[in-house]
Amino acid sequence: MSDSVRSGSFIVLVSFFFIGWMCTPALSDGGSPADGFGLHVQAPHMMTDGNVGGPFHHYCKGISDEIIQCLLFPSTDPKAPLIGVEYFVAKDLARKEVPLITWNRNFHDHEVEIATGRVKILDIEDKEKVAEIAAAAAMTDGVIYHLWQPGLKVPDGTVTIPNSVGHKFRTE
Repeated sequence: MSDSVRSGSFIVLVSFFFIGWMCTPALSDGGSPADGFGLHVQAPHMMTDGNVGGPFHHYCKGISDEIIQCLLFPSTDPKAPLIGVEYFVAKDLARKEVPLITWNRNFHDHEVEIATGRVKILDIEDKEKVAEIAAAAAMTDGVIYHLWQPGLKVPDGTVTIPNSVGHKFRTE
């Protein structure tokens, strides 16, 4: 191995070590924004091309009394890529803050989506707890952002806003 290759490999190794060391305090100090995504929900999405996609695995956590955010993955494989995010927003907040035309284009009513029977709350055996979570989710509207489009080897910067299967437009 030449000295320049050995030197380059050493620099890459040191760089990875340094980056890893810089990231470690966020993990070891007891918390990070990535902590707490424990609620596991599975649901299909109505893709922007009109086809049903998924089902997608949503790992969710509350970030306030009015908003839940979910990380979206195509599977439960530990190496599955993050393909999107979904926000659950309290209906009174979403419907006050988002113009009706924008809501109809981008948002969906979780009560309507849950009623389709296509949404599953996973990893919780207690049926009463599942019903309680579904009832709370039904009081929210959702907006989905897909960041990594199906069939691509890498995300290319395209963002799509699919909707729920069963989406209904609001008139008020």
